[in-house]
Amino acid sequence: MFESTLERDWLTLLQFSAEVERFEVQPVKVLWFDDKGKERSYTPDVLVYYHQPGHKPLLCEVKYRDELRENWGQFKPKFQAAYRFAKERGWRFKLINEKHIRTQLLDNAKFLLPFARRVPDDSELAPQLLNTLAKVESCSVQELLTSIDANPMVQAEYIPLLWYLVGTKRVGADLTQKLTMASKVWGVAND
Repeated sequence: MFESTLERDWLTLLQFSAEVERFEVQPVKVLWFDDKGKERSYTPDVLVYYHQPGHKPLLCEVKYRDELRENWGQFKPKFQAAYRFAKERGWRFKLINEKHIRTQLLDNAKFLLPFARRVPDDSELAPQLLNTLAKVESCSVQELLTSIDANPMVQAEYIPLLWYLVGTKRVGADLTQKLTMASKVWGVAND
């Protein structure tokens, strides 16, 4: 599904982006001609579709900046062909590097991923957590847990469920800031 840890991390970010509707890995083959007239093909890494109607799909190539610098002469014709290919379809083409990916958002996404992939056994606690959150609109994780029960042992039972709900976007949090017990959380309206 991915060819490098940088690509893996980009896919992780896409999974956690509220703006992303879906994405396809190695979605298309772009044909182009080299300077000798020989036909070549190139497969970009990811095509991203967004929820927002006016937001054009994004065809992207994920590469380390050092690799781009070292091999720019080899990459440039492929990327130019991908740019034209995307433009013809009403898409955008973009090079994605570690500056776009290796962020606090990625750290939070990696933290939440194990919670989001496993439905908690104590999901009967979810209504209590969501109802409490709905009453306060926005509060810190610790304030939310304290308002449910003053007992730290009871609070501890809610923590994996809360991170599951954040990871599955049923509870909102600013994922560009480090997630802690002081992080603000809020309810998310169901569609």
